[in-house]
Amino acid sequence: MGFVKIVNAFKGKKILIVGDVILDRYIFGKVNRISPEAPVPVVEVQSESFLLGGATNVANNIVALGGRAGIAGIAGKDTAGRVLRELLEERIINTEGLIEDNRPTSVKTRIIAHNQQVVRFDREDKKRLEGKCLINLLNYLKKAVQEHDAVIVSDYKKGVVSSSLIKAIVTYAKQKDIFIAVDPKVGHFHFYKNVSLITPNVMEASQGSGVEIKDEKSLYKSGKILMNKLSCRSVLITRGEEGMSLFEKETAKDINVTHIPTAAKKVFDVTGAGDTVIATITLAHAAGASLEEAAVIANHAAGIVVGEVGTAVITPEALLKSLSRPV
Repeated sequence: MGFVKIVNAFKGKKILIVGDVILDRYIFGKVNRISPEAPVPVVEVQSESFLLGGATNVANNIVALGGRAGIAGIAGKDTAGRVLRELLEERIINTEGLIEDNRPTSVKTRIIAHNQQVVRFDREDKKRLEGKCLINLLNYLKKAVQEHDAVIVSDYKKGVVSSSLIKAIVTYAKQKDIFIAVDPKVGHFHFYKNVSLITPNVMEASQGSGVEIKDEKSLYKSGKILMNKLSCRSVLITRGEEGMSLFEKETAKDINVTHIPTAAKKVFDVTGAGDTVIATITLAHAAGASLEEAAVIANHAAGIVVGEVGTAVITPEALLKSLSRPV
């Protein structure tokens, strides 16, 4: 299946993103003096902007590539929650699965002066989701999972993703063999049993498998341990400037490993690259690509976003242009 045909088939594919929703707030200003009250810079605020973060950035990537996205997670009954919903609705991202809770909406605020981050402060409640909110989310997922072509679990360790949530998604997906991809977090690997794909970076794969990745032998060992420990069908280890390595289970004993060289020409900022990778590989696979083809496409998508400053999304046109160039 050619890349043009695959990318054209993105249109209309429905991807459900489940996980931690975050509002990214940026305050831009300039610094001309140090505070007389403490040895800190005084930032004169010039502008402010809000962007989709966490699981909602994954949804944003899906929509930018031509797919259709739905979000399932928790938002507070606060101003940040209202802003988040407005941003999602502007991008035509389905918010039926965004459950309201008394906890505050997770907000990451970054103060930027002269193109440099001065400080970041986070407003959030990371306690594990339970009670009525969890029941409402699971009730939504019971029907919604089977109405989508694939599911992405975006774990930012803010309390939404748990072992019980993953078990429920796997159960709901089983009837129609819905593809489930997980962007994992260290400390939560034991949650991700029986999913279709996990996409750790080298550090996450090392800690999740208990094997420090330092060469090809340890890389293979780490990938194999993760597949066996989690009973998942495939693992994509993202390796920065060394590209990606895709592990796929061929038989009960045999694992096929494909190494994909990086497509990045220049690296300015890796912010959001993991979101782009999991969005693209899942959308491409839902559009009919083999996992290997989908990984190659995701590798090109990552190569584009790391060449931009800040959280970026890409278009099908930019992706096809990159895919047409030799790596």
